[in-house]
Amino acid sequence: MGRILVYIGIALVVIGLLWPWLGRLGLGRLPGDIVIERDGMRIYFPIVTCLLISVIATVVFWLFRK
Repeated sequence: MGRILVYIGIALVVIGLLWPWLGRLGLGRLPGDIVIERDGMRIYFPIVTCLLISVIATVVFWLFRK
């Protein structure tokens, strides 16, 4: 369990360092992500982005498990 937590921590650090470049790929602005803009307020629900990240993480964990 400890080893998995270390790998998850390393992955989060790498993603955090690569985030400026990942934003240029359109991650976070996919069709289906909900943005509500009002006067002086912006609410953002990245539904499709979360689903995509979940699918990718599931496939990666499934591959490491084999």
